[in-house]
Amino acid sequence: MAAPPSEPQEQWRANLNIHMICKDCKEVPPNLIENFSSGDMVCGSCGLVLGERIIDTRSEWRTFQNDDSQGDDPSRVGDGGNPLLNGSQLETTIAYGDGSAKSRELARAQSKTTHNKANKNLLSAYKEIGAYCEAMSVQKTATDLAKLLFKQVMDAGAFKGKSQDALIAGCIVIACRQNGVGRSFKEIWALTKVPKAEIGRVFKQLSKFFDNLNKEKKEVNASIELIGDTSATNAEDLVSRYGSHLGLSHQCNNLSKELAIKTKTLGPLAGRSPLSVAAACIYMSSYLMGTGKTAKEISNICGVSDGTIRTAYKLLYPGREQLIDKKWFQPEKGADMKRLPPI
Repeated sequence: MAAPPSEPQEQWRANLNIHMICKDCKEVPPNLIENFSSGDMVCGSCGLVLGERIIDTRSEWRTFQNDDSQGDDPSRVGDGGNPLLNGSQLETTIAYGDGSAKSRELARAQSKTTHNKANKNLLSAYKEIGAYCEAMSVQKTATDLAKLLFKQVMDAGAFKGKSQDALIAGCIVIACRQNGVGRSFKEIWALTKVPKAEIGRVFKQLSKFFDNLNKEKKEVNASIELIGDTSATNAEDLVSRYGSHLGLSHQCNNLSKELAIKTKTLGPLAGRSPLSVAAACIYMSSYLMGTGKTAKEISNICGVSDGTIRTAYKLLYPGREQLIDKKWFQPEKGADMKRLPPI
């Protein structure tokens, strides 16, 4: 018996009856927006994201009409320039390809012709700055500012002969203070191994350099200011971070901050370093709130000897009535003066 003749297979074509709609709005036709900048397909009515990582299938156009006028070309596609590097950054990199001798030779020759020593040194410094800031858990804005400050110093050539490590340490100190996350010279020294005295000298020189740079820029444009105030780190800026490392409560950190601010006005610790003031305030507030930390525990976090903390506490103790606001002794706050260790 002969086999039945096979039916000819129909050629594949898209099923136009299937289309995407919002599962919440269920509008037909759907009000969909393709946001190519973020790669999302979004419902224009309710904002629900229906797809992610969509591909922009539109044509990429490049015109050359502005080449003669040396103006910006709004139709150019590709990566933008990195303001932290020098040059146009439009070089072509030749890969090793299949790894043959000719490929390696071609890549090596191209690398020699396009070698930019200045950018190589900058990239090396940026890598160090990024590693140091990451180790200190500093936010990206401070890291980027430190890189920008370092580039300004290198472009000006005002510190020839200075150690690059010292310049990096100084830029990190200034960037941290500008972003409200001040770090002490001792913390920077522990990280970069640059002596504290050298960090202090470079910091003063950098502050003066940027002040002069700001004045020059303001003569051209009054709105330009590279950096602002670079005053010394305050104790109240340090207590919250140290308190978090010690596992203290939010209320305890607030009390420590209030004590640090009041010591400025009342002056029992005048002339003491911000580290000593912060450590003594944390020591007192931790006992007031019933979560007492020993001087040794605070010493390990703050980098101040336990003897210094006890000495500073002895100076705070006689003025405890003026330093501690009465609101902290309310039942909901939980502070108790009787918990303070006697001197």
